[in-house]
Parts: sequence; C-alpha cells; structure tokens
Amino acid sequence: MTDKLIIFDTTLRDGEQSPGASMTKDEKLRIARQLERLRVDVIEAGFAASSNGDFEAVKAIAGHIKESTVCSLARANDRDIARAAEALKGAPRARIHTFIATSELHMAKKLRMTREQVLEQARLAVRFARNLCDDVEFSPEDGYRSDPDFLCQVLEAVIAEGAGTINIPDTVGYAVPELYGHFIRQLRERIPNSGKAVWSVHCHNDLGMAVANSLAGVKLGGARQVECTINGLGERAGNCSLEEVVMAVKTRRDYYGLEVGIDTTQIVPASRMVSQTTGFVVQPNKAVVGANAFAHASGIHQDGVLKARDTYEIMRAEDVGWAANKIVLGKLSGRNAFKQRLQELGIELESEAEVNAAFARFKDLADRKSEIFDEDIIALVGDESVTAEQEHYRLLALAQHSETGERPHANVSFAIGGHEHRADADGNGPVDASLKAIESVVKSGAELLLYSVNAITSGSTESQGEVTVRLQHGGRVVNGVGADPDIVVASAKAYLAALNKLHSKTERVAAQG
Repeated sequence: MTDKLIIFDTTLRDGEQSPGASMTKDEKLRIARQLERLRVDVIEAGFAASSNGDFEAVKAIAGHIKESTVCSLARANDRDIARAAEALKGAPRARIHTFIATSELHMAKKLRMTREQVLEQARLAVRFARNLCDDVEFSPEDGYRSDPDFLCQVLEAVIAEGAGTINIPDTVGYAVPELYGHFIRQLRERIPNSGKAVWSVHCHNDLGMAVANSLAGVKLGGARQVECTINGLGERAGNCSLEEVVMAVKTRRDYYGLEVGIDTTQIVPASRMVSQTTGFVVQPNKAVVGANAFAHASGIHQDGVLKARDTYEIMRAEDVGWAANKIVLGKLSGRNAFKQRLQELGIELESEAEVNAAFARFKDLADRKSEIFDEDIIALVGDESVTAEQEHYRLLALAQHSETGERPHANVSFAIGGHEHRADADGNGPVDASLKAIESVVKSGAELLLYSVNAITSGSTESQGEVTVRLQHGGRVVNGVGADPDIVVASAKAYLAALNKLHSKTERVAAQG
C-alpha cells in the first residue's frame, strides 16, 4: 500500500502576493475551476479578512467548487477566523487555515508578543476555528527559524485543540533540504500527539530550493501534504512549484512510494491560464511547463529520441498536457462550435450575453488572423475578463505612424468612465508614442516597472502578441495584460488594463504563511 500525498494549491492566495499578480474575483474563479479539473486536493482561495474583494472571491469559489476542499487563510484572531468561516459557508468541503508567527525575530519585532501570549493565542484561535469548521490547519509562521522546544509546545497545544493539519513554513526560503527534512521528523518524533495530524510543508524559493526542500520534508520528514503554486508563482523568488513536485513524485514513484490524485494532463493548461491571467511569463527552460521542457536541439539527443523516447525523456510531453498546436477554429466556424470549444477549455461564461460578446471578439480576431489556436481563445476571453462596471478605461481605436528617419507618432481614442477621449503624441517608437498619448490625458503619475512581450503561439508571424505592463503608484504594484495580433494595440490594451487595476481601490492586507 502506498500513501497519498495531498496537494494543497495556494496560487490564489500566496501566489497572488507577487507584486502585480492580484486577480479579480472572476479571474480567481476561472483558475479555481481549472485547479478542480487538475484534481487539486485543497485550493487555498484567498485571505477572506484582508478585503471585501478577497472575501467575495473566496465566497464565489466556495459556492462553485464541488470536488476540492476550499480553504481560506486567517490570522490567529476571532475576526479573521469568523470572516473565513462566513466566506466558506457554501463549500461542500471547507478548511480554515490559521497562523501566527513563532520565531523569536517575528514575535519580538513584528508581533511584539511574548512566548506565552503567542502560545495562548494559537491555542484559542484553533479552538475557535474548530467550533466553526471541522477541518482546521495551523501554521507557525517562520516555523523553520523558530526555537524547536517552543515550537513543539505550540504544535502539541494546537493539535490538542483540534488542528488536523500542521504546516511548517519556511517563510523566508532559508532552509536546505536535509536539515529541513530532519527538522520536521524531529518535531513529529518529539510531539506526543503528532500522529493525530497530517504534516505539511510550505517552502519559498529564495535560494532556489523550494521544491527540493518540500520533497525532503516529504521523504525525510514524513510530511504528507505539500503547499505549492502553479508555475511556482509567489512573492520574492516564488513558492514551491506544483508541477515539479507532482511530476517528481510520479516519475520517481520507485523512490517516494507515494500516490497523487492529480490529473497531470491538466498541468500545462493550468500553467497557461495562470501565466496569461497574471502576466507572469513562464521561462522557456522551466521544468515541465516551459516551452523548451521537451525540446531537443542536440543532434545526438534528437537521434536518441527518434529511436526510443526514453533515451532522453523521463516523462511524456502529452502526460502533462503538451500537444502540438492544433487549429481549432477559423472565421467560418459557428457560434455553437465556439461555445463547445470554450467548454472543452474549461472556460465557463456566466451568461449567453457574455458568450455572444466573446464570439463577436473571436470573429473579429478570425478576420485578422487565419489560424486560431487554443491559446488565442484563452487570451481572447482573459483580455475581456474585467466587467463593464470595473472597466473604467477602455481602448476604442489606435492609429500610429512609424517610418525610418522619422519620429513615430500615435493617435489613440479611448473611453474613461464612458466618455470618449482622443490624444496623440510622439515617442521613441510606436509603443512609446501610444502610451505617452494615453498618459497625456490620464495623468496617472504611475511608474512603469516592466514592459514585456510574449508570443501566445509559436511558429508564425501571425501569432498574437501578449504584452504585460507593470505599473507602480502610491505603494501599489499592478500588472496589466493585453493581447492582439498588433503589438502596439496589445501594448495600449495592457497599459489601460493596468490603469483599471490602479483605479480599483480594493485594499489588500499582505500575509505570509
């Protein structure tokens, strides 16, 4: 008999803490549905008490997800825990994940609490959460840098209060694999009631060892839950990568002796959806989901793969969802075919009006681009994911002139709050001119931190360009993503999308677990 490894996905909570990666409720719900298709065991949907927006997102996900457990993070206080419980009411399977810092540094400098106060608050928080929800997880923030004696005391107490999962976070990515694995094993051996809880690992990637540390926690420490994110998304250097952990355990089942319930064919679709939603492009040489993950340039490698795939491939590309780009629709395709393809891609639009609007955008794209791929459809829907009420800025038209030896010029027409504005400007290039024209009217004062262009599909100059713009203003960092066969138009869309996020005044409270 082999043990089950629980996959706890925190893309929508910890992953969203990447600067600029915050998502709308609809975007979160779309990704949650894909995570359910992926058969993730636990989806950490957000931090319900951090903002009304996050509360509504957790509530929406709890109301739609049927197979996975839906979880909300909560600080170790009654208000946060009650708010999480309220948001999770509609979930068939719910979990409250509460946390408090236990390292000397965090207790003294951040919490300004004594050991006795932290112990008591942890105990009371789990007791309160357990009265509201049958499934409670506890995390000692900065647990790996905590004093083991004190940590054992806290963990024994919260297990006694009903915490069914104990998570040991390496909050700042300080651990190394062997030491982290042994640390968890020692905690389990020293705590008398450790067998009453599932032990979990949550590792950050500051030293590039999040996956290695997590797997060491599983193999050496006996953990049976891994907390991870799609594409390793997360603040600073990111989190443990879901796809890498899952495929390591499946590929090396001989070593780990564990089963995972993940449908691996949904890994690449999940990776693409998260990347296109957040604007965080996946590096080509990223394990499992990178564009080059199954590419062979060396003649020796190519020869070997042609003779026998397992000479150089330890897993099959199709097993994780890679497939040759297939033309799925064209300009002669009808509405029913388009709607069917949306369903196959896991894209669920709320009303027939939204389907009709998406179909109109598809036909417009098909008139300009003869070959429509799955990635184009995902980008097309994601490009319009902001509702009309939230879309304060909207591109109407753009014309630009660029000629060798002449300074580029752009004319842009766009709506602000329903009113049309026109602007023109010169720039160092057509993109620069277009963004300067928009800014001449908007006067946002935002600082441009990042401008990135990525081809949505490869192998053709007809490919749509996907542009990511990252803006910073007043301490807020947001990403805007735009897609279009015309890079200049995609750039203007991305800039306006970022301005829409800046215009939204939703407050967020950062929390690490």
